[in-house]
Amino acid sequence: MTCNIEELDQHPYSPHCPMQYALNLVGGKWKIPILWELNRNETMRFSELKRAVNGITNTMLSASLQELQSDRLVQRVQYNEMPLRVEYSLSDVGKSFLPVLLELSRWGMEQMRLQKAK
Repeated sequence: MTCNIEELDQHPYSPHCPMQYALNLVGGKWKIPILWELNRNETMRFSELKRAVNGITNTMLSASLQELQSDRLVQRVQYNEMPLRVEYSLSDVGKSFLPVLLELSRWGMEQMRLQKAK
């Protein structure tokens, strides 16, 4: 992985550090599992996400989805029908994060394999 000089000069807790910025967007316990489920299922309703993301509360799911929407990683579509229907999916920005998620998964699988080999 290469970084340009401007990136290397930034303190990791600086608001101008690209890595810190990225981690703020996807950090926390629930955002990556939500993004992963939306990648796997393309479009999901709130209740489907709640079932798919094991252990998340309604409050945390709602807050995480709002943050992901605010950061343009997830899009929300509300249909004006009764009963009200709302669907969530990855935005183009969210989809652009998928290679990072896949690489993180590959790295995790390799670390699990190495740990098991000990």
